[in-house]
Amino acid sequence: MEATHETVAKGMTVAESQAERSEIIFPGDTNSLGNLFGGKLMQFVDLVGAVAAYRHARAILVVTASMDHLDFVAPVHVGDLLILKASVNRAFRTSMEVGVKAMVEDPKTRALRHVCSAYVTYVAVDQTGQPVPVPPIVAETEHQKRRFEDALRRREGRADEVSRKREIRKTLTMDWHI
Repeated sequence: MEATHETVAKGMTVAESQAERSEIIFPGDTNSLGNLFGGKLMQFVDLVGAVAAYRHARAILVVTASMDHLDFVAPVHVGDLLILKASVNRAFRTSMEVGVKAMVEDPKTRALRHVCSAYVTYVAVDQTGQPVPVPPIVAETEHQKRRFEDALRRREGRADEVSRKREIRKTLTMDWHI
């Protein structure tokens, strides 16, 4: 269901789009040390983030535009129970920044150990791939309000970096890799 004019106008709370994913880590997901592959963790981050973005945008499709500030804090091992939580930090016209936190849960004590955090930007699109408007986010708690403000600073930094990289690409020649 696409976002209606009414939904886009009034906004949605952070809680309305939060998503959670749980994974048991198996040997096929890990390297020779028994640690979860970083790329596999990135896949899990992208998937749970996309669920939050879909819920918020109420769009038919969302596409991943960028993943940044991805921090691998601690390894995830074979047999670990991985818990990922995602919420929309801020919505712009057609894009959303989603914060994702990954933790390992001790099954006996239920204690959580932080293993990864990331910010992922998604764009809501229609079936032809054209961006569509998303509702604003309504930050209710102090924590949500801080994340809302921080998201704007990160967006401005990403825009500066995109411009810088665009200029660098203009100067690259065919032998840039040498």
